Amino acid sequence: MKPFNFSTELKWIEDKKGLVSFRNNLKIEISTPPEFKGPQGFISPEELFLASIDSCILTTFLYFVEKAQIHLLSYQSKIEGEVVFKEGKLKFEKIKILPQIKVEKGEVEKVKIIMEKTKNHCLISNSLNCEIIVSPEIKEGG
Repeated sequence: MKPFNFSTELKWIEDKKGLVSFRNNLKIEISTPPEFKGPQGFISPEELFLASIDSCILTTFLYFVEKAQIHLLSYQSKIEGEVVFKEGKLKFEKIKILPQIKVEKGEVEKVKIIMEKTKNHCLISNSLNCEIIVSPEIKEGG
């Protein structure tokens, strides 16, 4: 398989702030988080990192849901990352993803299997060196 390449650009604005540019001319302002003496009201690299994991879990899940022809009623998730100081470095040690999924009656067991596949096939989480916990709550809806 031919490799895929992705890229972004970053420009320092002032103080502890920068501007990240994505394809299609999409941009977001970022800053050091308040926990590290950055200003309030900006997205931090740590939040972008967590959002990329959470987004990848979602898009991988959607791929498998479509393939299995599951009718998804709703999906929303929360992600939490625990940062520790270890061996002289800060690092994410544990990341917990908490999807809340609603599907049609009779599809819960199929979706549990799909979520297991999702955990094993998510590109971003497969690229990390920390504990990743995915704890879905799957319910039937109508």
